[in-house]
Amino acid sequence: MAASDAQKAARAERALLAGAAPDVGAALTAWLARLGHERRLSPKTREAYARDVATFLGLLARHLGRVPDLRALADMHPRDVRAVIAARRAEGIEPRTQMRFLAAARSFGRHMEREGLGKVGALTAVRAPRIPRTLPRPLSPADARAMADPATRAGEDREPWVLARDAAVIALLYGSGLRISEALGLMRRDMPEPGRGDQIIVHGKGNKTRMVPVLKAVLEAVEAYARACPHELEPASPLFRGVKGGPLSPRIVQQAVERMRGSLGLPDSATPHALRHSFATHLLSRGSDLRSIQELLGHASLSTTQIYAAVDSVALMAAWKAAHPRAR
Repeated sequence: MAASDAQKAARAERALLAGAAPDVGAALTAWLARLGHERRLSPKTREAYARDVATFLGLLARHLGRVPDLRALADMHPRDVRAVIAARRAEGIEPRTQMRFLAAARSFGRHMEREGLGKVGALTAVRAPRIPRTLPRPLSPADARAMADPATRAGEDREPWVLARDAAVIALLYGSGLRISEALGLMRRDMPEPGRGDQIIVHGKGNKTRMVPVLKAVLEAVEAYARACPHELEPASPLFRGVKGGPLSPRIVQQAVERMRGSLGLPDSATPHALRHSFATHLLSRGSDLRSIQELLGHASLSTTQIYAAVDSVALMAAWKAAHPRAR
């Protein structure tokens, strides 16, 4: 899985450099190296940055009528950046993606300034697109447990070990609040056997590690899958496998959740990531503090975690309106 991400990042970086002016290409090479070595960004994140900057430079070249060199980048006006953003908007790109696209270009601009290659003030002079603030939509505890129950999919024409595998992944997403990439990045040695530990070390964004507790029911679900798995699970190999024995793809888990949405009558918002939201929201509703939830989720900033306080407040007001005699 890691090798595949690295290969994708390398392809994106080669595509970026192939369309750049020579002096810009040299600066991009140094910038990408800085992202990997100093900022310790994952290959997947570097791929996204390279792809976004390649798109920015391509649209800017179309606007200027030529491939921009470092001098052209330093001479950009805010109107040039707005023209690029307008072209991106015309493609139907949503504001969140536009903001990420602009953030990648600004990152390269900051690198240029640090290296004395020119100041790209036009990038910071343009306001990023506004993103409407939406609250996470957690599942109910009963629905979250049902999604992690292999019996929910008992009628499907699939191997029992596959159903046990999907249930184990979903149990980790809800029971430990993992991102899907974190769950699928676990090695066999990372998961203790039931009765021999109740914590795992998770590698999150930016290669940051954190200790996460694992419930007994989750450990048992993982062990049930490991016993049924027809592929040899060596200590240093990926814990979750595809049908042919390779690392499990996130898309397979997403498809399993989509099928369960239909059988359980859940909305489209019931995604693998919604299970992580459910983990945080249910902990908060049971009295856990935000700082602890921040540590469990691996958020770099408490402000990211505070959105769950708003979710809990919304649920509290809904319960009050439904129950209080004078709320109607």
